[in-house]
Amino acid sequence: MQIDEILVSAFEKNFPGNDFSAVRALPATDPRFGDYQCNDALKLAKALRANPREIAARVAETLKETGAGVFDKVEVAGPGFLNLVVSPASISSSLAALASSPDCGIPQSGRGKRIVIDYSSPNAAKQMHIGHIRSTVIGNAIDRIFRALGYDVIADNHLGDWGTQFGILIKGYRELLTDGERENLTVANLEKCYVLSAAKAKEEDGVWKDACRKELVKLQQGDAENLALWRRFIDISISEFERMYSMLGIHFDTYRGESYYNDMMPGVVEKLVKAGRAVESEGALVVKFDDERLGVAIVRKSDGGYNYTTSDLACVESRVAEYSPERIIYVTDDRQQLHFRQFFAIAEEMGVKTKLVHVPFGLMSFQGKAISTREGNLIRLDDLLSEAKRRSYDIVKERGGDEKLAEAIGFGAVKYADLSHDPATAIDFSWEKALALDGNSGPYLQYAYARVCSLLKKAEEAGAAGVGDGSFAASTPAEKRLALAILEFPQAVVRAAEAYKPSILADWLFQTAQLYSAFYQTSPILKEESDTRAKRLNLCRLFGEVLRKGLSLLGIETPERI
Repeated sequence: MQIDEILVSAFEKNFPGNDFSAVRALPATDPRFGDYQCNDALKLAKALRANPREIAARVAETLKETGAGVFDKVEVAGPGFLNLVVSPASISSSLAALASSPDCGIPQSGRGKRIVIDYSSPNAAKQMHIGHIRSTVIGNAIDRIFRALGYDVIADNHLGDWGTQFGILIKGYRELLTDGERENLTVANLEKCYVLSAAKAKEEDGVWKDACRKELVKLQQGDAENLALWRRFIDISISEFERMYSMLGIHFDTYRGESYYNDMMPGVVEKLVKAGRAVESEGALVVKFDDERLGVAIVRKSDGGYNYTTSDLACVESRVAEYSPERIIYVTDDRQQLHFRQFFAIAEEMGVKTKLVHVPFGLMSFQGKAISTREGNLIRLDDLLSEAKRRSYDIVKERGGDEKLAEAIGFGAVKYADLSHDPATAIDFSWEKALALDGNSGPYLQYAYARVCSLLKKAEEAGAAGVGDGSFAASTPAEKRLALAILEFPQAVVRAAEAYKPSILADWLFQTAQLYSAFYQTSPILKEESDTRAKRLNLCRLFGEVLRKGLSLLGIETPERI
């Protein structure tokens, strides 16, 4: 609906020469106050040097003229609130425009802009576990949301594929694995190899540790045999990761790990030294900040090696040069916040103009317990997804559902259990909550979509599929609440993108599904006379379409039957 534009125009007409671009109509918190409210008269009173109620009264009179046909009622309340009641005809017209939009009304504000999203980032030669799920699903949802807004998105998986662990792995591969394990190498074997080799490296005599270090040096110096092993380890790891991502419906455009930027890191340090920003401290090169809260960032260690700060600086220079992105988004856990504040500050000093955004997320616990190796509950992602599928199959098999349906529900439940929370919060994963059919869960929303599909199928079989004159039901309180909520869908997507919080979209989906349920319970459809039936069916159909679109932006499938 164009309510905001009408409001802005009314303010401009009464108070020309001022900026009213921020004026907004917000959904009313209480239906007794109308459908929408505008509080901007109070916010602008000082700038306009006028009483807020007088401002609101002048704007209200203009709205009654210019908003004829859009508003059934415009009134001033309290110290200067504008209460707006929208006409059913205007709502129906707006719903028709939304229904005809190929993007479900989502504004294509990102057209011509490119962004890079850096997420998931597992370590090579290790199996993905439940701790990887947050970066992966939050990052992918942000990825999908920005693509829906028209952005050209580069999804990059910045793998942990370099460092001291590969000396440990190479030594262990040669001496701790069987011939069969080496021949049929898997990520599980590589992880086993690393654990065994790392344990031997801690032995007091240090012989094994020295041997591992030598293998690492050979790798760093380009030894052909060690490089071939390293490439094999990486290829096997990526193949396993892609199997996981395929199950989750996730695709990356590039897999560029730390190794990709190795040759660039000396140049980064040299620039910092020449600029006087990197100084020696106890044999290392560090960047010191005037802001003591940022501390000190090491850019070259005392042994000549580099760390994450140096790697990320090389990475951002490479991405800017190759892609010219409007922004780069990093999705990692909140324990890395200091690192990103330091890295962003140095990048800005080095002349990086691209907007850099860190999306931190809280840690996940599992059914009340912290996730850690020590606790013995570092659940493999493969096992988590298998358990999700098994539990879902127990639910759907009695309804005639198959394993494919169980997979869609189980994987959707795992994703939604994460995405329904603000990324910044720590969350506790619970199977009971994740798979509930009657709460704020993935299965609840999938079931809401299946109910719409079932209704439309029944209507079609009865020869009453809706459409009629193409108008939508928006007269009764239940109809109107659902219709107005549906019209908020495009802005829910925009708000989720602006805040980098898929939870905003998830919350909209859940709230709107509840309104649909209330509408369905109180509003007969198939038994109504033809005109009302068609309008209500059109409203149901559009709700189903935006629900499907919204869940797809969260990476969740929408089966037509559950």
